Amino acid sequence: MKLDKLVGNRFKERPSDCVIDSHALMVRGAYMKYVANGIFSSFTPLVRITQKIETIIREEMDAIDGQEVKFPVALPASLWEESGRYETVGSELLRFKDRSGSPMVLGMTHEEAAVQLVKDYGQTYAKYPFMIYQIQTKFRDEARPRGGLIRVREFTMKDAYSFHTSQADLESYYDRCHAAYERIFARAGVPEVVSVASDSGMMGGSLSHEFMLLTPIGEDSIALCGHCDYRSNVEAAVCTPQTTADAVSEPIQLVSTPNMHTIEEVSNFLNSPVEKSCKAVVYQQVADNRYVILFIRGDLEVNEAKLKNFLGAEIYPADITPESGMNPGFIGPYQFDTHGGSHIVCYDQSLKGANNLSCGGNVVDFHYTGLDVTRDLGDIAFGDFAKIVDGDICPKCGQPTIRVSRGIEVGNIFQLGTKYTTAMDMQYVDEAGEPHYPIMGCYGIGVGRLAASVCEAHHDDYGPIWPMAIAPWHVHLCSVRSDTPEVKAAADALYQTLTRNGIEVIYDDRAVRPGVMFSDADLLGVPLRVVVSPRNLEADCVEIVSRDKRIQIKEPLGSAASKLIELVSEMR
Repeated sequence: MKLDKLVGNRFKERPSDCVIDSHALMVRGAYMKYVANGIFSSFTPLVRITQKIETIIREEMDAIDGQEVKFPVALPASLWEESGRYETVGSELLRFKDRSGSPMVLGMTHEEAAVQLVKDYGQTYAKYPFMIYQIQTKFRDEARPRGGLIRVREFTMKDAYSFHTSQADLESYYDRCHAAYERIFARAGVPEVVSVASDSGMMGGSLSHEFMLLTPIGEDSIALCGHCDYRSNVEAAVCTPQTTADAVSEPIQLVSTPNMHTIEEVSNFLNSPVEKSCKAVVYQQVADNRYVILFIRGDLEVNEAKLKNFLGAEIYPADITPESGMNPGFIGPYQFDTHGGSHIVCYDQSLKGANNLSCGGNVVDFHYTGLDVTRDLGDIAFGDFAKIVDGDICPKCGQPTIRVSRGIEVGNIFQLGTKYTTAMDMQYVDEAGEPHYPIMGCYGIGVGRLAASVCEAHHDDYGPIWPMAIAPWHVHLCSVRSDTPEVKAAADALYQTLTRNGIEVIYDDRAVRPGVMFSDADLLGVPLRVVVSPRNLEADCVEIVSRDKRIQIKEPLGSAASKLIELVSEMR
């Protein structure tokens, strides 16, 4: 393709609204254009990149017996009502009515559509197992789109759904898909992507993993152990804080703490470390506004995902009214009034066995000191509700070697169980004629996000450094001084030879300064650049440079095409 015919304007300046590098470079390089918040159009280079990513995905999904299908983008709300998600999913699900007044949704995920498609087919055990997948446009009405293609509202996703007659069969296939994902990310140029245990969230299911590209600009927090191979999303990571009880428990006392509402204020006033305090964090359930009071060690943060999973309900920060019987800033577990049992009370395991703690006195301007959890609270149940932090104990090896890093989620896999088949009454009959609900797995990859993540992982100050497997073109041919007949003839001949041999070439023969030509080449990030110029032709050679600068050679003009074909093959 001739560069002068490539639609899109490239420019030097970094856009002021682009916070992360991949977003800035893909806008500067004319890969994408803003349409609306979280919605972009794609220019030719990005289309070519995503098509190659999709090809890799298709090859790997087909290799594990996947069958490609296509679901509708717009779905009747009745499908989501069957599964129960029409009401439980928040405003991320775009709901609307068609011209006849029927309620509809834009698909943000397609579990319901998958079950509906194969419900009639999968009525006998003899049809199992099987997996279907699609690569499809989806819409998720994100509240805070960010980072270009990293978090968007409209996106292209590969989502796959497997159906099984036993948990063992699901687990076996889950492992096959996990391995396929590792191959996909390695082939796409980001072998550094790691698999981490994760929270299933609204998807449901018993086990899930996210595939994370570790990077400081990531929106997810990942707990990694420096001693073993433990990796988990912070939302799912088990927090086992080190709790050391004092040898002697002091008597519990109510002390005056005037105008002190925060843990830090109270701890400073009492001359006691924050980790020797117990704080109350109060929420309300979305469905019924019921209060949920979580007591946790004062230095820890609440992991709301864990609390929501424990409750099986959505929650929001509480609006504490006088009718609740609670005094904000002074709520404590000792002699706490549950309001006739209408309040839900939870205790984090960081309090287990702790003593000599300070806590709210349940009276304005008063706190307790000397709280001994075992002595003063009696037989209570503890749960894991805290966020894991740097230096915490690893749940796997027991060493205090946890570190928290940031990452971009580029894929996820879930063991869904029978959540959707049960809700939508999909059944099969086994060999004995007994009915059962199929067990499902779900496997997703965001195509555009993966492209942006590769750019984020592999770029310099001048542009992306695309891996050969997904690069928009294999070779960027720069004809410097195309107004010179010898240069034009040599460049044209090289272009034709490479193209005839299946090499994808972007050919720049514009009458522009070399600096402009090379700057555009950097922004397009093509793996190999070949420069034909008067100076090189005087030496009967061309200059071949890889985008990452690892290759810098002068190749005789007569063997340039064969050398480039060889390099493209090696770099694939």
